[in-house]
Amino acid sequence: MNILLTGATGFLGSHLLESFISKGFEVTILKRSTSKTFRINSLLKKVEFYDIDTLSNLDIVFFKHKFDVIVHTACSYGRGGESIVEMVNSNLIFGLNLMELGIKNNVQTFINTDSLLPRDINNYSLSKAQLSDWLKQYANKIQFINLKVEHMYGPKDDTKKFLPWLINRMIKNTGEIELTSGVQKRDFIYIDDVVAAFNLVLKKRKNLESYQRFDVGTNEFIEVKDFVLLIAGQLEKITNKEIHSILKFGAKEYRKGEIMVPVLDNSALLNLGWKPKTKLQQGIKKILKEYI
Repeated sequence: MNILLTGATGFLGSHLLESFISKGFEVTILKRSTSKTFRINSLLKKVEFYDIDTLSNLDIVFFKHKFDVIVHTACSYGRGGESIVEMVNSNLIFGLNLMELGIKNNVQTFINTDSLLPRDINNYSLSKAQLSDWLKQYANKIQFINLKVEHMYGPKDDTKKFLPWLINRMIKNTGEIELTSGVQKRDFIYIDDVVAAFNLVLKKRKNLESYQRFDVGTNEFIEVKDFVLLIAGQLEKITNKEIHSILKFGAKEYRKGEIMVPVLDNSALLNLGWKPKTKLQQGIKKILKEYI
């Protein structure tokens, strides 16, 4: 299988790249010349890669390679203060360019990484939803498989995200950690189980419809407060330091539009043969080993 992978330097993309290479797939990745490659430095010699900001156009990549599948994980969350135009270019226009080139060059399948957030909650979710709308519109020309992923976690995650930020604060123990009351629920899914979902979809894509949506989550919800306390408990055992006392639940207001219980239906993925394997306690132990 010949795969074009975007977002390979990111959290999900780097884990997918490692898995694809281990399965013997031929992988080409698109990145920027400024991308931080620390997650995939050991893998770069095993793939073809192109810096999209130095290319005159993307046609060059499709001219040199015959791709079976595009796996699109690249996105902008807006955490770096990106403008609306920058986010739309990253989350919508770039994906549309890939779609058009995929159709033009007879790529069989476009696998997109999407969010389970409501489309109108922020600029990120809106721009991702708009790409999904366009891809679905053209599913008669290129198979479109949309994977809507819940709250994934694991090694090599972005340090700006809530969980890595929280663990680092707990370990450093530099003072009180102000949190919301934490009664909102989340479905935390370990990165290996997300990668397994992608691999299963790749394996069975020829048996799927021209448009298919999969919600990727365990369907087991836990209050954020309880999740935080699980981590604190594990860390206290490892470090012999008091952590619970620095957690100040209720000190912060919920963000605007906070989702209290996500809507998720993973039945389609379960029916395909997928099953999450990493229990929450196991996943927490794995990530704490990395941070410690």
